[in-house]
Amino acid sequence: MSYFPAFIKLDNQKILIVGGGYIAYEKLIHLLDFTQDISLISANFSQEIMNKIGKKNLFYEKRAYKKGDIKDFKIVIVAVDDISLQKDIFEESKKYNCLCNAVDSVDYCDFIFPSYVKKDDLTIAISTSGSSPALAKHLRIYLSKLIPENISDFLKEMKNLRKSLPEGKERMKMLDDKAENFIKQF
Repeated sequence: MSYFPAFIKLDNQKILIVGGGYIAYEKLIHLLDFTQDISLISANFSQEIMNKIGKKNLFYEKRAYKKGDIKDFKIVIVAVDDISLQKDIFEESKKYNCLCNAVDSVDYCDFIFPSYVKKDDLTIAISTSGSSPALAKHLRIYLSKLIPENISDFLKEMKNLRKSLPEGKERMKMLDDKAENFIKQF
């Protein structure tokens, strides 16, 4: 079955990453595009992660994961090679009602990380539901080249118009026409 695409507001949503290697670093970089309320636990951290932790002033603990570490988090990312630990944390996440992503183990995931393009307020997510992350990556690269350079300015203008104009069919029509004309330029 495919994953339902949803955009989650991460404000005030504490996130825990268990792991300190390359994959944990990749997940950290993606999450930092949307929040800095991220903590990390790992017996060992790569130098890249330590540099990012220092630069972003993130909380971390250099130790092995202990049962109960996830109790105060809304989202947990398990970026370790230990499949039994992935399973244990996934099962524990049900007790604490937090969403879990165990990298490369879809059986232990409530959600997956899509490939995405982000330019200010515009975010385009691409997923193959795990069938081909390579294809999702190449589609991301392709789509990012199609996005107009001035998209951020256009989105700011549209946001201001939505705030300033009265709601109704006329506003919807005007905004739709404006968006259509913007895209037709390219």
